[in-house]
Amino acid sequence: MTTPDQSKGDRSRDEVLAGEYVLGVLGANERASVEERLRHDRPFAAMVRRWERNLSSIDQGYGAERKRSPQVRPRFDEPAGLPADLSLSGFAASLWNSLSLWRSLALAGFAALAAFAAAGAGLWPFRVPEDALLAELTSPNEALGLSARYDRATGRIRLSPATNRDAAPKSLELWLLEGGDQALSLGVLPAEGGADVLVPAKLREKVVEKAVLAVSVEPYGGSLTGKMTGPVVAKGVIHGRP
Repeated sequence: MTTPDQSKGDRSRDEVLAGEYVLGVLGANERASVEERLRHDRPFAAMVRRWERNLSSIDQGYGAERKRSPQVRPRFDEPAGLPADLSLSGFAASLWNSLSLWRSLALAGFAALAAFAAAGAGLWPFRVPEDALLAELTSPNEALGLSARYDRATGRIRLSPATNRDAAPKSLELWLLEGGDQALSLGVLPAEGGADVLVPAKLREKVVEKAVLAVSVEPYGGSLTGKMTGPVVAKGVIHGRP
């Protein structure tokens, strides 16, 4: 746990402390110290606001489930004198009372905080690129697209499959096309990160030169029937190295 005295003046440690404050995991003394600091430290207060904004979009998906778990300790009384936009009566109160949100953030949230702490201490060369550029690449009918992130420091562009945000969630599924209309599913492309697909063992002997691969848009998680049901958005013939 990062203490206010340890973090002051260290941006990476301040990020950890701001996240711990918003998530409500600080002890009573540490929380009181942070709230005192928020009254006069504008850069640190901005970090807290950013954490609240980033997490508020997640909390919106749990609006119907606000019952507090008996295993979660009550939050501390809200101190007087905090800026209005840092009040616990709105966002933070609903965040604290959301049982489903706490379950989903329990591992991911603390893993992220641990990464920030390790980076700040020089224990792990992890850095969130502040100058990363983002883009959303979409097809003409907006059935699918790609999320692109460019890291100026490394010159690397990371592409991830994405679907129309206004539509129902979809998945991209990879198929091996045989004669006629027969298509054999090779797997669903991951929604996040790299697009590696592990071909089922029984189909590997069919992945040969001149076989045809195709990618279609299917219901989230893949076709429910085992057959291609959505539009084909990419297609190509397998060949050896030139």
